[in-house]
Amino acid sequence: MTAAQDDRYAEAAAAYGPSLERLAQAYEPDADRRRDLLQEIHVALWKSLLAFDGRCSLRTWVYRVAHNVSISEVTRRRARMPVLVGLDAVEATSDGVDREAVFDRARARERLLALIHRLEPLDRQVIVLYLEGLEAAAIADVTGFSAANVATKVHRIKKLLAQRFREGTV
Repeated sequence: MTAAQDDRYAEAAAAYGPSLERLAQAYEPDADRRRDLLQEIHVALWKSLLAFDGRCSLRTWVYRVAHNVSISEVTRRRARMPVLVGLDAVEATSDGVDREAVFDRARARERLLALIHRLEPLDRQVIVLYLEGLEAAAIADVTGFSAANVATKVHRIKKLLAQRFREGTV
């Protein structure tokens, strides 16, 4: 409960807020639960910053906290809800834009998210970090796996997701 903690939280929230929102979306398809999860991530992040000692980057710390909170929540609630492309995605397109192409991309993205939701929590954690642009070494810092294990997992998960996507499995 220090000013330094508040400042560091403000810095982390500003820098990684959009990434945390995407992360929450990857873990939770339901919008209300996703908002709750995101709030829990932010609270845990703020609390955790008292213990942040700089042995890893702030980015790694933020992702580690966020994934730990998300995995805890997901393993508590294994309920699965189908993810559909909302009418908001269709209505959000402006005139002159190929609405069908936008709809197809949105539907493909939602299918991919649904496939990611079906992964085991640790596999989901690895692929979400990869999709956020983290390198194998940074993912290893967050997950505790070796960088070589992370690279192998990413390759295996990408292959599995591509196969399930082609097959239309969700």
